[in-house]
Amino acid sequence: MTDAATPRRGRGRPSRTQSEAAPATRDRILEAAREEFSERGYEKTSVRGIAKAAGVDSALVHHYFGTKEQVFEAAIEVAFAPALAAPTAVEDGPLDGVGERLTRFLLGIWENPTTRTPLLAIVRSAVNNETAAAVFRRLVAAQLLRRIAGRLDLPDAELRAELAAAQLVGVAMLRYVIKIEPLASADVERIVERVAPVVQGHLTAP
Repeated sequence: MTDAATPRRGRGRPSRTQSEAAPATRDRILEAAREEFSERGYEKTSVRGIAKAAGVDSALVHHYFGTKEQVFEAAIEVAFAPALAAPTAVEDGPLDGVGERLTRFLLGIWENPTTRTPLLAIVRSAVNNETAAAVFRRLVAAQLLRRIAGRLDLPDAELRAELAAAQLVGVAMLRYVIKIEPLASADVERIVERVAPVVQGHLTAP
């Protein structure tokens, strides 16, 4: 029998102990979500599976994040965070060297195993599921491409930023996801040497 003096928790609402540990609990859920999406992809990942991996009730995942789509968006935003510094590569230096700076910066993220693994999970989920793709597009458009375009101060800045991104994403897909040879095993400096002028042209050519 429930003590009348003890208020009942609503469905999905964390207990007082969980609330006090909210930041740690939230981080644990996000970490579990990134691992689940990475291993299983968007389609096969469930809120229940994320909750089990994080050691919490699935109602708590809904409480902090909402739907599976919202959990995915929160998880990939954290994983995508290193790439969100790319606009800095555009403004840190003269405009005539922006292609090389941006190419070297983004390929550097893919070359690092620590940052490559979550990016692979994001790309694979986006390729295989339209809901995941829509989340990825929103993130890329709002937090990356528009910020790069805003720093160019040139006509058709958004189109220029998108074309440059298309070039770099295409290289990343073939090298790190599909692993087509000889691109997959080519020296990264050789790739930068070939790709950077093309990116530069997209961003600054008349």
